[in-house]
Amino acid sequence: QVRPVESGGGSVQDGGSLRLSCTTSGVTFSREVMGWFRQAPGKEREQVAALYGGGRTWYADSVTGRFTLFPDNAKNTVYLQMTSLKPEDTGVYYCAAAHGLWLSAPTQPGHYQFWGQGTQVTVSP
Repeated sequence: QVRPVESGGGSVQDGGSLRLSCTTSGVTFSREVMGWFRQAPGKEREQVAALYGGGRTWYADSVTGRFTLFPDNAKNTVYLQMTSLKPEDTGVYYCAAAHGLWLSAPTQPGHYQFWGQGTQVTVSP
């Protein structure tokens, strides 16, 4: 089974940086999609990034220019580098995997079949 596992969350000050990791089993990044989502208390889950189409990336407007997504195929890991973090970035971050051939990034939770347990990110003012 494909079972993503997130790590790297923590607490930082406004303007700080974190690098999240998503380690998977049974995923080939050239043929499958890895997405990152986040959910703040009382808010809807929102997608922030996706790696698809053999290395293409997609970012939500709210994180463009601050977040960068990249894979390490040898470690079956995809990283989300987050910089210039803001308090509104606080939430539980999830990685997810989607099978299939995608010509554009899937940007809804229902497109993804496999989900990690989440890792907490807290940004203090």
